[in-house]
Amino acid sequence: MGSVAFAFSALVTVQSKAADSKQETIKVGVVSGPEEDLAVVAKDVAKTKGLNVQLIDFDDYNLPNEALVGKDIDANAFQHIPFMDAQVKARGYKLAVVGKTWVEPLGFYSHKIKNIKDLPDGAKIGIQNDSSNQGRALNLLAKQGLITLRKDAPKLPSLGDVAENPHHYDFVELDAAQLARSLDDVTMASINTNYVISAKIDPKSVLLQEDRLHNPYANIIVVRQGDENRPEIKTLVESFQSDAVKKAMEDKYHGAILPAWQ
Repeated sequence: MGSVAFAFSALVTVQSKAADSKQETIKVGVVSGPEEDLAVVAKDVAKTKGLNVQLIDFDDYNLPNEALVGKDIDANAFQHIPFMDAQVKARGYKLAVVGKTWVEPLGFYSHKIKNIKDLPDGAKIGIQNDSSNQGRALNLLAKQGLITLRKDAPKLPSLGDVAENPHHYDFVELDAAQLARSLDDVTMASINTNYVISAKIDPKSVLLQEDRLHNPYANIIVVRQGDENRPEIKTLVESFQSDAVKKAMEDKYHGAILPAWQ
């Protein structure tokens, strides 16, 4: 009996490996943190659809597109359209958007003040050093009336587009991944939602935040131009836009991250 059970188990193992070998495998670039956690859920969904997804983890926003163009990965799921457009313009990448994933509103956080009204003159403000997220941060400050941007400033302005800084704020440019760690050294900092969650910052402590609904900075799945219609890419998009991923957002992040495809 034992030998029969062993033989059956071995047969199942061999069949399972054979089935796995027939599945397509693609590499998808993600950024460490909650985005990666949700990508794992999408990966599991893709598995049920006959697609093996290998997640490649990056800790620098500037690397996943470089890896995609260099054919080290097949797709990435970490950025929004303004970020991609800025990189395409600066580096000449030939990329294509194949679907939306989720939206993570950017906001300002602090260890030193509890209300944006308490922000003092001369405050040291940490902001992202990449063009798209820096533009989002500056637009948010301008909307609040804390700074004024040039009338001809682009949709994603830079510090050079600040026309008036009446409160003499001292802007400190840092990599997006470092801003959560800078809170003891600055008065407040602009922090992307994925890093807020990774650093275990209470999302409800936000001082100033982008609108959550109809947000133009929804994250997207990106591939090289020409790969948009690959069957495995279509399966990947379906997996990211699944009910399982939506439920994971609701159960784990309680509204801090929202589905962008609905």
